[in-house]
Amino acid sequence: MDGYTDNDISHVVEADKAHVWHHLVQHKPFETGEPRIIVEGKGMRVWDQNGREFIDAVSGAVWTVNVGYGRESIADAVREQLVKMNYFAGAAGTIPGAVFAEKLIEKMPGMSRVYYCNSGSEANEKAFKMVRQIAHKRYGGKKTKILYRDRDYHGGTIGTMSAGGQDERVMQYGPLAPDFVRVPHCMEYRAQWDASGAEYGRKAADAIEEVILAEGPETVGALCLEPITAGGGVITPPPGYWERVQEICRKYDILLHIDEVVCGMGRTGKWFGYQHYGIEPDFVTLAKGVASGYAAIACCVTTEKVFELFKSDPGDPLDHFRDISTFGGCTAGPAAALENMRIIEDEGLVENAAKMGERLMANLEALEEKHEVIGDVRGLGLFQGLELVKDRATKEPVAESDIAAVVAGCAERGVIIGASNRSVPGLNNVLCFSPALIATEADIDAITDAVDGALGAVFG
Repeated sequence: MDGYTDNDISHVVEADKAHVWHHLVQHKPFETGEPRIIVEGKGMRVWDQNGREFIDAVSGAVWTVNVGYGRESIADAVREQLVKMNYFAGAAGTIPGAVFAEKLIEKMPGMSRVYYCNSGSEANEKAFKMVRQIAHKRYGGKKTKILYRDRDYHGGTIGTMSAGGQDERVMQYGPLAPDFVRVPHCMEYRAQWDASGAEYGRKAADAIEEVILAEGPETVGALCLEPITAGGGVITPPPGYWERVQEICRKYDILLHIDEVVCGMGRTGKWFGYQHYGIEPDFVTLAKGVASGYAAIACCVTTEKVFELFKSDPGDPLDHFRDISTFGGCTAGPAAALENMRIIEDEGLVENAAKMGERLMANLEALEEKHEVIGDVRGLGLFQGLELVKDRATKEPVAESDIAAVVAGCAERGVIIGASNRSVPGLNNVLCFSPALIATEADIDAITDAVDGALGAVFG
């Protein structure tokens, strides 16, 4: 907190209370209390307005700061680029835009083109628009339907909420956009079929085919899924699920859209979550960790086959992809992303995510043996969750207030963790962990020690 006096901080707090509309927060309590203001970050740690230090176990609260706080080299790269050329509309190219696209595609065999924008919601909107335009260009206006999965999340715009599988997030925002159709989730812990393992994976994928057949394959243009469901409960797919999903998409000429906004850029122990499963998507959408929050950037990445569908005689004014993202032309994003990628490569952070993910999983499984309230441990790399239940046999979820109490208990112990909340009615009972990819064994142990203490305090 160097450079801030008590009077400065007091003024900041009052200005925040008077004028800032925070995300996902009920502001009534601020009439008598203070909002949390994070004033500094370094590595895995942040400090609030009262000088309290926390280990950040959720990378900026929303799975974003993959390389940690205080990276001067990223700030320097952004400053240097902005002084030279800060912005030009995306109808033209820029040096960092071209260079980062090339380096990103090197990490994504089978993919070819990068469309820049500002946020994960916007990246998913771009893919939805491409699907709809392809339906008109190639299928006579048919194949406009986009399938999405129960418990998945793809953004906060009206379009992406229409593809949102978390009912509490869309309440009071309807009517939503038409031709978005839900398919069942693939969560084996809360099984929808009497099966397990690979058989369950096949049944969960076959349920998607049943929806396609009911809707009519000639009407379905794309299937949009997270590789691992994030805010809906950190749900890892059963064995064989993804392979069968891809087989179904190819069978019915349906484009496969993978939303990597959370999983991308090393979090799961590979560069991208879908790369664990040997699948070949048509669209991959990215945001969050692309520049670790040092600048706004998102990408809608496509195959060359998709890109070629938008090529035609320049004399046709309506045949290209008629879309623009104003700040997709800002060079800060790709400049930050280039340095972010260099750091991940040079410091072996993808490999560290896999290694530290094994330690995190082992620690959480040890907590499962100790605390009866833990019903399930799941995740991959540095992206994991604990589902808390009142009874392991019935799997009755704990109350959301209990989850909030555990989160608060961890904060009291100097660790910020995440939790599913205001998402899936009656099932907001998952603690979420996504520390920066720089996490050490000591960091992982400190995080799980705090969880241990908080669980003991709340549940005994």
